Amino acid sequence: MNIPAPTLPFSLFVKRFSISAFFFILGIVFATWASRIPSVKAQWHLSDGELGTLLLGMPVGSLLVLPLAGWLTARFGSRTILIIAGIMYSLTLPALALLPNTWTLGLSLMLFGAGGDLINIAANDQAVELEKRCGRSIMSSFHALFSVGGMVGAAVGGLMYQQNVSLLAHFAGIAAFTMLISVGFYRFLLATALHESKHTPLFVRPDRAILGLGVIGFCVMLGEGSMADWSSVYLTGLLPEGSPWTTAGYTAFSLAMAAGRFGGDWITNRLGSRRILIVSGLLSGSGLLLALLVQQPIVVIVGFACVGLGFATVVPLVYSAAGQSGVMSPGMAIAAVSTVSYLGFLAGPPLIGWLSEAFSLRWALLWVVALSFMISILARRKPVSMVSMENGE
Repeated sequence: MNIPAPTLPFSLFVKRFSISAFFFILGIVFATWASRIPSVKAQWHLSDGELGTLLLGMPVGSLLVLPLAGWLTARFGSRTILIIAGIMYSLTLPALALLPNTWTLGLSLMLFGAGGDLINIAANDQAVELEKRCGRSIMSSFHALFSVGGMVGAAVGGLMYQQNVSLLAHFAGIAAFTMLISVGFYRFLLATALHESKHTPLFVRPDRAILGLGVIGFCVMLGEGSMADWSSVYLTGLLPEGSPWTTAGYTAFSLAMAAGRFGGDWITNRLGSRRILIVSGLLSGSGLLLALLVQQPIVVIVGFACVGLGFATVVPLVYSAAGQSGVMSPGMAIAAVSTVSYLGFLAGPPLIGWLSEAFSLRWALLWVVALSFMISILARRKPVSMVSMENGE
């Protein structure tokens, strides 16, 4: 098996670093908002139900813009979309602290979600193009920077909350920081090929391979959403009341996912994408099954870490494969896969809640186990893997 040289020409290294900066922006801005949701709830005196309704604005904005994001990226180039979306996403953050009522806050959250997905599609389009030029897998490292941004944003947000720093001061500071990054690194981004509007329809029917990749993304994103919302709830039921370890499971999941993404490219370049996907599905499914069968806190934490490690490289590999589509432009293919995948992220938490109420949380999470194993099954199917899953094998 031919293993590419690990070094990059300096010009490509600069571009890789610049693209990574936008993944970092995506992570830190989202985590900044998420870390201060308790402050927003207190400021507006919202009930849990009112807050839940308000938070729907972000996924609605994401779903509305996803098909358009692919077309915009193909039409105007991901470089142009990234700088516009980066500034828009940053500016929306302090606006969330200035709005006069909850209606405008909800509408702004729609814009916030739309801006985040514009960055997501355009940044992945840049990453796919650079990966082609490098001739080896590098996608996972970009998503690792998103995880790093999320951890930094959450840590800073927690500190701001403890120090009673106002929402406006906190959000404005992060916005200024991320806008400086956007403007500073914009000139080093790739100038990707443009597709004239008359040759770029707004909607293109995905082929079987793209739909298959979307289903894999759906499985893993449903699992990610479920772990985010229900892992701490599950662990809390196994711990004494008031235990400080209730979030240890999700922390282990998140850290393992970040570590897996940093090492994902190295492993992928040696084993190949399809093998990694098969192993990922088996590892995540087995880890969660272990946590459900052996209801001891330390075993559950280890099991959740296995889930994070298993999930780590799935989305980067799916996006990388979608970007190789011969039917659609990279941006439109990634947007198509993202749309299907994101439905899993939205559906997972409420689905687990409904099943938990009907049966139990333990039984409800078995659906995540089943879908994790489904990743391995789908990765073995030729129609799903025909886009670029053969790379490295």
